Amino acid sequence: MYDVYGIGNALVDMEYEVTPEQLADLNIDKGVMTLVDELRQGEITAALKNLEPKKTSGGSSANTLVTVAQLGGKGFYSCKVANDETGGFFMADLLECGLDTNLQHQHRGDGITGKCLVLVTPDADRTMNTFLGISGAISTTEIDQRALNQSKYIYTEGYLVTSPTGKEAAVAALILGKTAGAKTSFSLSDPNMAKFFRPGLLEIIGSGVDLLFANESEALELAQTESLEDAIAYLKTISQTFALTQGPQGSLVFDGDTLHEIPAVVVDAIDTVGAGDTYAGAFLYGITHGMDYAAAGHLASQAAAKVVTQYGPRLAPEVLPALLIA
Repeated sequence: MYDVYGIGNALVDMEYEVTPEQLADLNIDKGVMTLVDELRQGEITAALKNLEPKKTSGGSSANTLVTVAQLGGKGFYSCKVANDETGGFFMADLLECGLDTNLQHQHRGDGITGKCLVLVTPDADRTMNTFLGISGAISTTEIDQRALNQSKYIYTEGYLVTSPTGKEAAVAALILGKTAGAKTSFSLSDPNMAKFFRPGLLEIIGSGVDLLFANESEALELAQTESLEDAIAYLKTISQTFALTQGPQGSLVFDGDTLHEIPAVVVDAIDTVGAGDTYAGAFLYGITHGMDYAAAGHLASQAAAKVVTQYGPRLAPEVLPALLIA
Protein backbone atom coordinates (compact mmCIF):
# COMPACT_ATOMS: atom_id res chain seq x y z
CA MET A 1 0.00 0.00 0.00
CA TYR A 2 2.83 2.45 0.84
CA ASP A 3 6.06 3.20 -0.98
CA VAL A 4 7.61 4.77 2.12
CA TYR A 5 6.71 4.71 5.80
CA GLY A 6 8.43 7.52 7.68
CA ILE A 7 8.75 8.44 11.33
CA GLY A 8 10.25 11.62 12.74
CA ASN A 9 9.94 14.80 14.73
CA ALA A 10 6.94 16.88 13.71
CA LEU A 11 7.88 20.55 13.70
CA VAL A 12 6.33 23.72 12.40
CA ASP A 13 9.05 25.84 10.80
CA MET A 14 9.22 29.57 11.45
CA GLU A 15 11.64 30.86 8.81
CA TYR A 16 13.44 34.20 9.14
CA GLU A 17 15.90 35.97 6.84
CA VAL A 18 18.80 37.19 9.01
CA THR A 19 22.42 38.31 8.77
CA PRO A 20 25.50 36.55 10.18
CA GLU A 21 25.87 39.54 12.51
CA GLN A 22 22.42 38.91 13.96
CA LEU A 23 23.33 35.28 14.59
CA ALA A 24 26.50 36.39 16.36
CA ASP A 25 24.59 38.92 18.46
CA LEU A 26 22.19 36.17 19.50
CA ASN A 27 25.10 33.79 20.25
CA ILE A 28 23.78 31.22 17.77
CA ASP A 29 26.10 28.72 16.07
CA LYS A 30 25.76 29.19 12.32
CA GLY A 31 24.88 26.39 9.91
CA VAL A 32 23.76 23.68 12.32
CA MET A 33 20.72 22.56 14.24
CA THR A 34 20.77 23.34 17.95
CA LEU A 35 18.20 22.04 20.42
CA VAL A 36 16.85 24.75 22.72
CA ASP A 37 14.22 24.92 25.44
CA GLU A 38 11.01 26.90 25.19
CA LEU A 39 12.47 29.86 27.09
CA ARG A 40 15.47 30.20 24.79
CA GLN A 41 13.33 29.89 21.68
CA GLY A 42 11.09 32.63 23.08
CA GLU A 43 14.10 34.89 23.61
CA ILE A 44 15.19 34.46 20.00
CA THR A 45 11.68 35.06 18.70
CA ALA A 46 11.42 38.24 20.79
CA ALA A 47 14.74 39.49 19.40
CA LEU A 48 13.41 38.97 15.87
CA LYS A 49 9.99 40.47 16.54
CA ASN A 50 10.41 43.08 13.80
CA LEU A 51 10.80 40.34 11.18
CA GLU A 52 7.85 38.45 9.68
CA PRO A 53 8.51 34.69 9.57
CA LYS A 54 7.20 32.27 6.99
CA LYS A 55 5.22 29.51 8.71
CA THR A 56 5.22 26.01 7.20
CA SER A 57 4.91 22.45 8.40
CA GLY A 58 8.34 20.89 8.61
CA GLY A 59 10.49 18.27 10.21
CA SER A 60 13.06 16.31 8.22
CA SER A 61 11.15 13.06 7.63
CA ALA A 62 7.92 14.94 6.98
CA ASN A 63 9.58 16.97 4.22
CA THR A 64 10.94 13.76 2.69
CA LEU A 65 7.54 12.06 2.75
CA VAL A 66 5.87 15.14 1.23
CA THR A 67 8.38 14.96 -1.64
CA VAL A 68 7.48 11.30 -2.22
CA ALA A 69 3.79 12.21 -2.29
CA GLN A 70 4.25 15.21 -4.61
CA LEU A 71 6.01 12.98 -7.13
CA GLY A 72 3.04 10.59 -7.09
CA GLY A 73 4.16 8.08 -4.48
CA LYS A 74 2.18 6.83 -1.51
CA GLY A 75 3.47 7.58 1.97
CA PHE A 76 2.60 7.20 5.64
CA TYR A 77 4.05 9.47 8.31
CA SER A 78 4.15 8.75 12.04
CA CYS A 79 4.77 11.62 14.43
CA LYS A 80 3.58 13.29 17.64
CA VAL A 81 1.90 16.69 17.88
CA ALA A 82 -0.13 18.32 20.63
CA ASN A 83 -3.81 19.11 20.75
CA ASP A 84 -3.11 22.78 20.04
CA GLU A 85 -3.55 25.09 17.07
CA THR A 86 -0.09 24.35 15.71
CA GLY A 87 -0.68 20.59 15.97
CA GLY A 88 -3.96 20.93 14.09
CA PHE A 89 -2.19 22.97 11.42
CA PHE A 90 0.45 20.26 11.04
CA MET A 91 -2.04 17.37 10.75
CA ALA A 92 -4.20 19.21 8.21
CA ASP A 93 -1.12 19.95 6.13
CA LEU A 94 -0.08 16.27 6.04
CA LEU A 95 -3.53 15.24 4.85
CA GLU A 96 -3.62 18.01 2.23
CA CYS A 97 -0.27 16.75 0.92
CA GLY A 98 -1.82 13.31 0.37
CA LEU A 99 -0.09 11.48 3.21
CA ASP A 100 -1.70 9.09 5.66
CA THR A 101 -0.70 9.49 9.30
CA ASN A 102 -1.15 8.02 12.75
CA LEU A 103 -2.68 11.37 13.75
CA GLN A 104 -5.86 10.32 11.96
CA HIS A 105 -6.40 7.56 14.50
CA GLN A 106 -4.61 8.64 17.68
CA HIS A 107 -5.61 11.24 20.26
CA ARG A 108 -3.42 14.32 20.30
CA GLY A 109 -2.35 14.91 23.90
CA ASP A 110 -1.95 18.13 25.84
CA GLY A 111 1.28 20.05 25.41
CA ILE A 112 3.05 22.22 22.86
CA THR A 113 3.72 21.19 19.28
CA GLY A 114 7.39 21.48 18.35
CA LYS A 115 8.68 24.52 16.50
CA CYS A 116 11.88 25.14 14.59
CA LEU A 117 13.30 28.62 14.06
CA VAL A 118 14.98 28.47 10.66
CA LEU A 119 17.40 31.36 10.27
CA VAL A 120 18.51 31.86 6.66
CA THR A 121 21.53 34.03 5.87
CA PRO A 122 22.36 35.68 2.51
CA ASP A 123 24.84 32.89 1.67
CA ALA A 124 21.85 30.46 1.51
CA ASP A 125 23.00 28.72 4.69
CA ARG A 126 20.41 27.68 7.23
CA THR A 127 20.73 27.68 10.99
CA MET A 128 18.09 26.00 13.10
CA ASN A 129 17.10 26.42 16.73
CA THR A 130 14.58 23.74 17.63
CA PHE A 131 12.26 23.29 20.58
CA LEU A 132 10.89 19.79 20.21
CA GLY A 133 7.90 20.31 22.50
CA ILE A 134 5.71 17.23 22.62
CA SER A 135 7.64 15.74 19.70
CA GLY A 136 10.46 15.07 22.14
CA ALA A 137 8.20 12.41 23.67
CA ILE A 138 7.63 10.54 20.41
CA SER A 139 7.81 6.82 21.15
CA THR A 140 6.90 3.39 19.87
CA THR A 141 3.26 4.32 20.63
CA GLU A 142 3.25 6.41 17.46
CA ILE A 143 4.30 3.48 15.25
CA ASP A 144 1.43 2.16 13.12
CA GLN A 145 2.22 -1.53 12.69
CA ARG A 146 -0.47 -2.05 10.05
CA ALA A 147 0.91 0.67 7.79
CA LEU A 148 4.49 -0.38 8.43
CA ASN A 149 3.69 -3.95 7.38
CA GLN A 150 2.39 -2.65 4.05
CA SER A 151 5.38 -0.49 3.14
CA LYS A 152 8.26 -1.03 0.72
CA TYR A 153 10.71 1.19 2.61
CA ILE A 154 11.00 2.39 6.21
CA TYR A 155 12.61 5.83 6.60
CA THR A 156 13.84 7.36 9.84
CA GLU A 157 15.75 10.52 10.68
CA GLY A 158 18.84 11.06 12.80
CA TYR A 159 17.13 13.82 14.76
CA LEU A 160 15.19 11.14 16.66
CA VAL A 161 18.40 10.24 18.49
CA THR A 162 18.11 13.34 20.68
CA SER A 163 15.41 11.86 22.93
CA PRO A 164 15.50 8.42 24.59
CA THR A 165 11.99 7.53 23.46
CA GLY A 166 12.64 8.90 19.97
CA LYS A 167 15.76 6.78 19.60
CA GLU A 168 13.79 3.76 20.83
CA ALA A 169 11.09 4.46 18.24
CA ALA A 170 13.66 4.73 15.44
CA VAL A 171 15.28 1.44 16.44
CA ALA A 172 11.90 -0.29 16.72
CA ALA A 173 10.62 1.03 13.38
CA LEU A 174 13.66 -0.28 11.52
CA ILE A 175 13.56 -3.67 13.23
CA LEU A 176 9.81 -4.06 12.68
CA GLY A 177 10.17 -2.97 9.07
CA LYS A 178 12.97 -5.42 8.42
CA THR A 179 10.93 -8.21 10.04
CA ALA A 180 7.99 -7.32 7.79
CA GLY A 181 10.20 -7.57 4.70
CA ALA A 182 10.62 -3.84 4.05
CA LYS A 183 13.87 -2.17 3.08
CA THR A 184 15.34 0.10 5.77
CA SER A 185 16.62 3.62 5.17
CA PHE A 186 18.07 6.20 7.54
CA SER A 187 19.28 9.80 7.32
CA LEU A 188 22.05 11.18 9.53
CA SER A 189 20.18 14.53 9.33
CA ASP A 190 22.78 16.99 10.68
CA PRO A 191 26.52 17.21 11.47
CA ASN A 192 25.70 17.89 15.13
CA MET A 193 23.83 14.60 15.36
CA ALA A 194 26.93 12.74 14.19
CA LYS A 195 29.19 14.85 16.43
CA PHE A 196 27.28 14.72 19.71
CA PHE A 197 25.08 11.62 19.36
CA ARG A 198 27.32 9.23 17.42
CA PRO A 199 26.79 6.21 19.74
CA GLY A 200 23.03 6.67 19.52
CA LEU A 201 23.10 6.87 15.72
CA LEU A 202 25.10 3.67 15.55
CA GLU A 203 22.58 2.06 17.91
CA ILE A 204 19.77 3.00 15.50
CA ILE A 205 21.73 1.70 12.51
CA GLY A 206 22.40 -1.52 14.41
CA SER A 207 23.69 -4.33 12.21
CA GLY A 208 23.24 -2.10 9.16
CA VAL A 209 20.57 -0.50 7.01
CA ASP A 210 19.73 -1.01 3.36
CA LEU A 211 20.08 2.66 2.43
CA LEU A 212 21.80 5.54 4.21
CA PHE A 213 21.49 9.25 3.42
CA ALA A 214 24.19 11.70 4.54
CA ASN A 215 25.94 14.83 3.44
CA GLU A 216 29.72 14.97 3.33
CA SER A 217 30.11 16.70 6.69
CA GLU A 218 27.88 14.16 8.41
CA ALA A 219 29.69 11.23 6.83
CA LEU A 220 33.12 12.53 7.83
CA GLU A 221 31.91 13.14 11.38
CA LEU A 222 30.33 9.70 11.74
CA ALA A 223 33.40 7.99 10.29
CA GLN A 224 35.66 10.15 12.50
CA THR A 225 37.95 11.00 9.62
CA GLU A 226 38.96 13.93 7.44
CA SER A 227 39.28 11.69 4.38
CA LEU A 228 36.27 11.37 2.08
CA GLU A 229 37.68 8.09 0.74
CA ASP A 230 37.84 6.67 4.26
CA ALA A 231 34.34 7.93 5.02
CA ILE A 232 32.98 6.16 1.94
CA ALA A 233 34.70 2.95 2.98
CA TYR A 234 33.17 3.31 6.45
CA LEU A 235 29.65 3.88 5.10
CA LYS A 236 29.95 0.61 3.20
CA THR A 237 30.35 -1.21 6.52
CA ILE A 238 27.08 0.10 7.99
CA SER A 239 24.82 0.27 4.94
CA GLN A 240 24.26 -1.86 1.85
CA THR A 241 23.83 1.28 -0.27
CA PHE A 242 24.03 5.01 0.30
CA ALA A 243 23.57 8.47 -1.16
CA LEU A 244 26.14 11.05 -0.07
CA THR A 245 25.38 14.65 -1.01
CA GLN A 246 28.08 17.26 -1.55
CA GLY A 247 26.15 20.47 -2.16
CA PRO A 248 27.27 22.25 -5.35
CA GLN A 249 29.65 19.36 -6.09
CA GLY A 250 26.75 16.95 -6.63
CA SER A 251 26.39 13.60 -4.91
CA LEU A 252 27.85 10.11 -4.74
CA VAL A 253 25.46 7.18 -4.98
CA PHE A 254 26.57 3.66 -4.11
CA ASP A 255 24.23 0.92 -5.37
CA GLY A 256 25.98 -1.94 -3.62
CA ASP A 257 28.43 -2.52 -6.47
CA THR A 258 29.21 0.76 -8.19
CA LEU A 259 29.83 4.28 -6.90
CA HIS A 260 28.04 6.71 -9.23
CA GLU A 261 29.04 10.36 -9.44
CA ILE A 262 25.91 12.47 -9.86
CA PRO A 263 26.60 16.02 -11.05
CA ALA A 264 24.86 18.91 -9.35
CA VAL A 265 22.32 21.01 -11.22
CA VAL A 266 23.80 24.50 -11.30
CA VAL A 267 21.42 27.07 -9.79
CA ASP A 268 21.58 30.25 -7.75
CA ALA A 269 20.85 28.93 -4.26
CA ILE A 270 19.13 31.27 -1.83
CA ASP A 271 18.06 28.84 0.91
CA THR A 272 19.32 25.30 1.51
CA VAL A 273 16.57 24.40 4.01
CA GLY A 274 15.04 21.09 2.97
CA ALA A 275 17.59 20.27 0.26
CA GLY A 276 18.69 17.01 1.85
CA ASP A 277 15.12 16.06 2.75
CA THR A 278 13.95 16.70 -0.81
CA TYR A 279 16.90 14.74 -2.21
CA ALA A 280 16.01 11.75 -0.01
CA GLY A 281 12.34 11.91 -0.96
CA ALA A 282 13.00 12.05 -4.68
CA PHE A 283 15.57 9.28 -4.41
CA LEU A 284 13.16 7.03 -2.50
CA TYR A 285 10.45 7.74 -5.04
CA GLY A 286 12.83 6.79 -7.84
CA ILE A 287 13.94 3.44 -6.45
CA THR A 288 10.37 2.48 -5.52
CA HIS A 289 9.16 3.28 -9.05
CA GLY A 290 11.54 1.29 -11.21
CA MET A 291 14.56 3.58 -11.42
CA ASP A 292 18.08 2.32 -10.87
CA TYR A 293 20.27 4.13 -8.34
CA ALA A 294 21.95 6.40 -10.89
CA ALA A 295 18.63 7.54 -12.36
CA ALA A 296 17.19 8.07 -8.88
CA GLY A 297 20.26 10.13 -8.02
CA HIS A 298 19.77 12.36 -11.06
CA LEU A 299 16.10 12.88 -10.16
CA ALA A 300 17.04 13.65 -6.56
CA SER A 301 19.70 16.13 -7.68
CA GLN A 302 17.19 17.96 -9.88
CA ALA A 303 14.61 18.06 -7.07
CA ALA A 304 17.12 19.40 -4.53
CA ALA A 305 18.22 22.06 -7.02
CA LYS A 306 14.63 23.25 -7.31
CA VAL A 307 14.09 23.61 -3.58
CA VAL A 308 17.23 25.68 -2.92
CA THR A 309 16.11 28.38 -5.37
CA GLN A 310 13.24 29.39 -3.06
CA TYR A 311 12.67 30.10 0.60
CA GLY A 312 11.24 27.20 2.58
CA PRO A 313 11.76 23.42 2.71
CA ARG A 314 9.00 22.34 0.33
CA LEU A 315 8.10 22.97 -3.28
CA ALA A 316 4.72 23.82 -4.75
CA PRO A 317 2.82 20.62 -5.66
CA GLU A 318 3.13 21.11 -9.40
CA VAL A 319 6.92 21.55 -9.51
CA LEU A 320 8.21 18.01 -8.91
CA PRO A 321 5.90 16.09 -11.28
CA ALA A 322 7.26 18.20 -14.14
CA LEU A 323 10.69 16.66 -13.53
CA LEU A 324 9.31 13.21 -14.42
CA ILE A 325 8.30 14.27 -17.90
CA ALA A 326 11.20 16.61 -18.64
